[in-house]
Amino acid sequence: MRKLLFEGLIRHPLTERPPSPGAAAADELAATLGNAARRRLGRSLSIRVVDAGSCNGCELEMHALNNAFYDIERFGIRFVASPRHADVLLVTGPVTKNMREALERTYQATPDPKWIVAIGDCALDGGCFAGSYAVIGGVSAVVPVDLHIPGCPPPPAEILRGLLALLEQVSVQPHAR
Repeated sequence: MRKLLFEGLIRHPLTERPPSPGAAAADELAATLGNAARRRLGRSLSIRVVDAGSCNGCELEMHALNNAFYDIERFGIRFVASPRHADVLLVTGPVTKNMREALERTYQATPDPKWIVAIGDCALDGGCFAGSYAVIGGVSAVVPVDLHIPGCPPPPAEILRGLLALLEQVSVQPHAR
């Protein structure tokens, strides 16, 4: 124990590097997304996250959007606890047999207009889990997907770009699903 204490006094702390000068681009991207949400919906964008069986890599990148660096809530984009308050369902991972019904119920509980975004390579077709006895497949095997954001995992800036592309390409009219 004493050894750890002394090492802690001598060594520099392990922290992330400070934001690069390009950090302003992330702020601009988040602000543009917030403005697009208000223009399309007349209010802030509410997001519900559904982990359908992932390794949690995509969740780590998604939750980084709430950290002090990105802080997307200041632009009016927020994560909500209930699908009844959501505009967008962000679904990660391959859909496992145990999560199929939960995903379907979450989809049904989300009011129109609603958009489904599949995040990560696993959400597209099962990724490295494809062919497993416990995996049904990608998200589109269970619910209709409006946008897929590729990556393993996709960085937070790509998630923001994907959400912005979604808002710019779709209308606010409820889907005929």
